[in-house]
Amino acid sequence: MQVSYNEPMKNHTSFKVGGFADIFIEPDNTEELVEAIKDLRKDNTPYYIMGNGSNLLVSDKGFRGAIVKIGENIGNVNIDGEKVTAESGVLLSVLSKIAAKNNLAGMEFASGIPGALGGAITMNAGAYGGEMKDIIGWVELLDEELALKRLQNSEMKFGYRKSIVEPGKHIVVRCCLNLKKGNPEEIDRIMTELTEKRKSKQPIHMPSAGSTFKRPEGYFAGKLIEDAGLKGFELGGAQVSPLHCGFVVNTGNATAQDVYELIRHVQKTVYEKFDVKLEPEVKILGEF
Repeated sequence: MQVSYNEPMKNHTSFKVGGFADIFIEPDNTEELVEAIKDLRKDNTPYYIMGNGSNLLVSDKGFRGAIVKIGENIGNVNIDGEKVTAESGVLLSVLSKIAAKNNLAGMEFASGIPGALGGAITMNAGAYGGEMKDIIGWVELLDEELALKRLQNSEMKFGYRKSIVEPGKHIVVRCCLNLKKGNPEEIDRIMTELTEKRKSKQPIHMPSAGSTFKRPEGYFAGKLIEDAGLKGFELGGAQVSPLHCGFVVNTGNATAQDVYELIRHVQKTVYEKFDVKLEPEVKILGEF
């Protein structure tokens, strides 16, 4: 287990912003994860469980307490025929490549999603017509008492960007994916095609948290934002991406406050113009 103090969170989020966390813990396995949480609870230390930080905006004031990162140390992958068992710290991009190397189809949609498996399951991440719920067999998670439970897909209550997993109450530790034997050339072709699509339509070369807002029912967030006249709108170092208005990006010197205020400005403007409430897909942590 690695423990550091006054850790700059900008080094652990895809927005590349955020102040210092008092304590930063990276367990090497599930046992250490449980042990760390028990110790933090015993000391009444506030804590937050994070994955890859690709969907997280941390305040410039940092986090008073401990950040526990489930990283690639907790990222073992095992393949048995068409079943892939993987721990929650593995990156989706890495897992997709492993599946492809084993001629397993079904994960192509996830190859460009920047997050780790645990977060992807928690929010039922999806792209290009695929979602995690389509390939999940079962999920193992720790409940509030840190007891390990296995839930089948049907018990996970998957919906649009949601599941039964409540951060703070549940922690995803492992899952089984049901994939299908596929044609390696076809798998490779789909993954290459989706990568090219992403490069041309999304600002993946800039720090962001991917899609900033959930898709409101009956609309597309990016189109609403563009129609509200906010394409390329800047606030400090944060910007509504001119390439895809659904993305708020860090142009290089943004603060977390810049990003936060731009998100709020977008929400307010879209609501005033179209009477539609945009809900952030990004998790906001700390004081703003």
